[in-house]
Amino acid sequence: MEWIISIGLFAVGLLLIIKGGDWFVEAASWMAEALHIPKFIIGATIVSVATTLPEIIVSTIAASEGKVDMAIGNAIGSVTANTGLILSLSILFMPMVISRKQFMSKGLLFLTAVGGLLALSLPGELTLARSFIMLLIFAAFLLENIFSARNKVEDDDTPVATDKKTVVKQLILFALGTVGIVVGSNLLVDNGSILARLVGIPENVIGLTAIAIGTSLPELVTAITAISRKESSISVGNVIGANIIDTTLILPVCAMISGGSLPVATQVLRLDLPVCLAVAGIAVIPTLISQKFRRWQGVAAMAVYVSYLIFLFVQG
Repeated sequence: MEWIISIGLFAVGLLLIIKGGDWFVEAASWMAEALHIPKFIIGATIVSVATTLPEIIVSTIAASEGKVDMAIGNAIGSVTANTGLILSLSILFMPMVISRKQFMSKGLLFLTAVGGLLALSLPGELTLARSFIMLLIFAAFLLENIFSARNKVEDDDTPVATDKKTVVKQLILFALGTVGIVVGSNLLVDNGSILARLVGIPENVIGLTAIAIGTSLPELVTAITAISRKESSISVGNVIGANIIDTTLILPVCAMISGGSLPVATQVLRLDLPVCLAVAGIAVIPTLISQKFRRWQGVAAMAVYVSYLIFLFVQG
């Protein structure tokens, strides 16, 4: 009976995030066009915050229950999955030219966030003072987005419906899409973990893979939906923005919940964060130089990520 219930709820979760992702990207695209804001900016702000809700919820609950390793693993694992899997897929299917001016600040903030987290955690803990530094990076991210939204407009003369009926419809779609991907992700994570245990996969491997990948499902669904709609800028902006939020907001909040200090395990410092920084570098640095995402970046980042997963399974 447990098998049947878990499979059924897993399927419901999958349907929810697929349909929710479709509504979500449609509404986000409309917002970008109606407000004349670049879709990359919309993806990096509104979409990113909404799609990181599962990571925020899982990590804060884990920290409040004293499950520090799960809180850290979920946040870092999600960033690695977002970059090594989701961004890689976007690059593979839709390599694109991107404005260096538009991408540089967020790309550099992303690298600074991951590199800063690694450097600040080297003593073996993330203290309240070090968490404040990470929050400053988050504040810089918010300010940069506000500045970008005010000063960057897209040259698009295509008329966009902004009547009351359309506005209400798009807001409802955005809300329903958000609820769909969050609830669906929770169903997938919970029941996917149950199914994994039933077939004998170790708990520590489930925590490092299933939970991290599961809470990244909103970003994955948003990316797939954006690719199908040829809105790759939303996908890329969403992943970069979500990664910055994961590294600069979630863990500092968890440190506060844990009493002002978040102990960081040796494996996180020697393996998890270095791998995260490596896939981030592959995705960001060549693009800053060439102003283009190239397929080899997707292949390389995904190869590193898959090798990392294999190592975790073998080690586990």
